[in-house]
Amino acid sequence: MTTRSSRSPTHRTPSSSRRGFLLKLGAALNVVAGTLLAIPLVGYVLSSIRHRKYQAWIALGSLDDFPENQTRLATYDNPFTVPWDGQTAHLPCWVRRLQGERFQVFAINCTHLGCPVRWFPESGLFMCPCHGGSFYEDGSHAAGPPPRGLYEYEYKVENGTLLIRGGRLPTLQESV
Repeated sequence: MTTRSSRSPTHRTPSSSRRGFLLKLGAALNVVAGTLLAIPLVGYVLSSIRHRKYQAWIALGSLDDFPENQTRLATYDNPFTVPWDGQTAHLPCWVRRLQGERFQVFAINCTHLGCPVRWFPESGLFMCPCHGGSFYEDGSHAAGPPPRGLYEYEYKVENGTLLIRGGRLPTLQESV
């Protein structure tokens, strides 16, 4: 009668403990990666709950700075900035004084792709250098690819000072 030698069921090979460790390490790395991926996703989902209003009344200058029937470039400092904004925190806008305390204040960016428009008093047009868009002096669309007229800021006059409601740049979905 021959006897067979059999392995004991409690015998462990060195690779099984390594395999268990690597399995636990892989699971832990997957949990860490999943958490890092979930943080911005949860922030995005919850951002609609915490909706900030990035607008405030900003002084552009005295009424005397804007002669009647003229369009002038004015600059204001965005009140909603962070230290690394640098020069981009100084936002320009076009101010057109009609009569008395009636104004039109336009965002400087074209409604096509956001390039800065320039005012040409000789022709009475705002022109965009990027794709040839042009706008009449009242801000309405004249020619070119822009889908609409210039964005207009809400304004008010208090104590002889022109104020605009600004702070964020306009988009096609949400104007100023």
